[in-house]
Amino acid sequence: MTILEMLEQSGVLTIMGMGTVFLFLVLVIISLTIMGKVFQRFPDKTAPGALPVSGQTAQASSKQSDVVAAITAAVTEYRKGRS
Repeated sequence: MTILEMLEQSGVLTIMGMGTVFLFLVLVIISLTIMGKVFQRFPDKTAPGALPVSGQTAQASSKQSDVVAAITAAVTEYRKGRS
């Protein structure tokens, strides 16, 4: 097998591989477009923005901000002691 034959074979394999990937990507784009249209036509009734905020969520947020405040205070005190 000569170098020209090997280059020709590698070129054909490269084109076939790139064509396969391109075809797969086109199919993914088409399927995503179709799914997007279907989901727009039948919207989800339990979208995250439609749910009311519960008391537990507000309490968790308050606890989280308390933890952040405590960590901030500890870092500030640590930096004062190091100076």
